[in-house]
Amino acid sequence: MKNISSLFWSLSCLLFLTSCMDSENNTTNQGLDIPKKEHATLAVLWQQQAGEYKALSYQAFNLATARIMALENKQEKPLAIITDLDETVLDNSPYSGMQIQKDLDYTKEDWIEWGKLKQAKALPGAVKFFTLADSLNIEVFYISNRYNIQLEETVANMKELGLPNSDTSHVFLRTNSSEKQERRDRVLEDHNVVLYMGDNLSDFSNVFDNKSSEARNTLVDQMQESFGAKFIVFPNPMYGDWETKGVYENNRNLSDQQKDSVRHAKLISY
Repeated sequence: MKNISSLFWSLSCLLFLTSCMDSENNTTNQGLDIPKKEHATLAVLWQQQAGEYKALSYQAFNLATARIMALENKQEKPLAIITDLDETVLDNSPYSGMQIQKDLDYTKEDWIEWGKLKQAKALPGAVKFFTLADSLNIEVFYISNRYNIQLEETVANMKELGLPNSDTSHVFLRTNSSEKQERRDRVLEDHNVVLYMGDNLSDFSNVFDNKSSEARNTLVDQMQESFGAKFIVFPNPMYGDWETKGVYENNRNLSDQQKDSVRHAKLISY
């Protein structure tokens, strides 16, 4: 009996010490710095490596091609397409890859430095589609939230890729505001816009500007017939309003730990 009591006491002490160690480890793990962009690794790899991403890009441009080939221009105004640039025409995933490798958040300075390299490649199918549009006398206007000080290098990058209308008369970058409606209105004054193309809902209409995830999804349901008809959407799981204004609800003061908590809290499970 004495030996059994001693064994029981020893096991109890061992369990207590193990519990204390686990508690200490959990506390330590909670205090660890969370890599700023590690959560985006799979999204960037998908865009860079997945055949499905390339297929979706071709699919979007094939659909856009069918739309413009079916047009009959009975309008008094000349025809035009309004398209976003980044992740719609130009692939900037190497910039996101750099952020992950160097554990860096987005900064204006780093983004401008990436642009200066003029190394962005065209999305699969982009040059072929926009060249076709140009041959059909459809002017292409590129409305992007790249900073206006990037205009020269952006146009140069586009020209190297062979994109039509790569000039300052057709490339409208961000000046005072990230909202695009004013720039779209400049095109609409003299043109009949037949297609809007982008990876962000705000590329299509200002009704999506500064909206929560719930509001954005409700609006998409209400406007469902426009997608694939007037609006051509490209996939971008790396960044966008869906994350900053949707998931994080436009709260720009969240720490990395708080962002991690928000991401996990908004997951749908069972």
